[in-house]
Amino acid sequence: MTVIRLYPSGQEIDCPAGKTVLGALEDAGYAMPNNCRAGACGECKTRVRDGEVDQGLVLDMALSQDERAEGWGLMCMAKPVSEVVEIEFGTEDAQPKLFPPRENVTFVVVDRIPRTPRIVEIRLRPVREPLRYWPGQYVILGNEREGAPPRSYSIANAPRPDGEIVLQVARIDDGTTSRWIHEDLAVGALVRVSGPYGTFIGDPSVDTPVLCLAAGSGLAPILALADAALRRGYRKPVTLLFSARTEADVYDRGLMAFWEAKHRNFRFLTTLTREDGGDFHGRIPEILPQQFPDLSEHSVFVAGSPEFVEDCLATVRSLGAREELIHTEGYYEQQQPEAPPRERLVSD
Repeated sequence: MTVIRLYPSGQEIDCPAGKTVLGALEDAGYAMPNNCRAGACGECKTRVRDGEVDQGLVLDMALSQDERAEGWGLMCMAKPVSEVVEIEFGTEDAQPKLFPPRENVTFVVVDRIPRTPRIVEIRLRPVREPLRYWPGQYVILGNEREGAPPRSYSIANAPRPDGEIVLQVARIDDGTTSRWIHEDLAVGALVRVSGPYGTFIGDPSVDTPVLCLAAGSGLAPILALADAALRRGYRKPVTLLFSARTEADVYDRGLMAFWEAKHRNFRFLTTLTREDGGDFHGRIPEILPQQFPDLSEHSVFVAGSPEFVEDCLATVRSLGAREELIHTEGYYEQQQPEAPPRERLVSD
């Protein structure tokens, strides 16, 4: 049994013989960025400060010889061969490191899908190097030359090997950028994206039941967070409660059905506010006390309009939710990029 020590927090986790560092981290509840899990993409590249690992077979394009000489390794393939292996991971309080934002990264619109009468999904694929981000973060998209000032949109998917990101954009009647996306942005168009921004990512080391509350396009960051957690084998119950006005405003039902079939710990519930149907009827703050009377042991994620977030916050606090386990993302019309704190940036 090897001990993996995380620097700079000093936290230690056990790694059974034959287990990769990435696998041991995930078993302990930590979410290290990864994609291919085969030593080919470089997403899990981490510096080994002390001890030795068997790096296994990896591609030079993902981990160069110079990087290996400097102590870097790909944790999806690295297996400890010394009693203690210390790696750079997280901050002093074991929170995940954030990736520095990049400006004006070129993407191509590869698809657009109407999800509801007021929400369109656009899929963007990078022309060159993908953006590295944590699920729950957002990017900035717009086109000043076409009268569409940059606006913030949450990424609705966990990182993929091809770098594709999914945005779900609600139409705002007086919003020039949302109208440009809905009416003018076509498949094949080149766009410039900046990011990632935001810290709506929670603490990957927390091992609690999870309750996600979303309304409208606030579902986007929740989808990314749930996707990443389920993919890495999160075992505690994960419930996603989605509020919509009508049945026509509920989307991604197929994906939710797939997750429920594949992951026994996942539930997708809906509540409608303007017609009968769904699992419940009424606003989320009204139905939570009956469905989740005690949230003292839950991690709670809330995303949607500022009013929705504030109302849900008041309710979950009244039901015992702990402040350190509450995470929110309110969609403000003029939301500005939230620059990551310097101490939480990934070191190059």
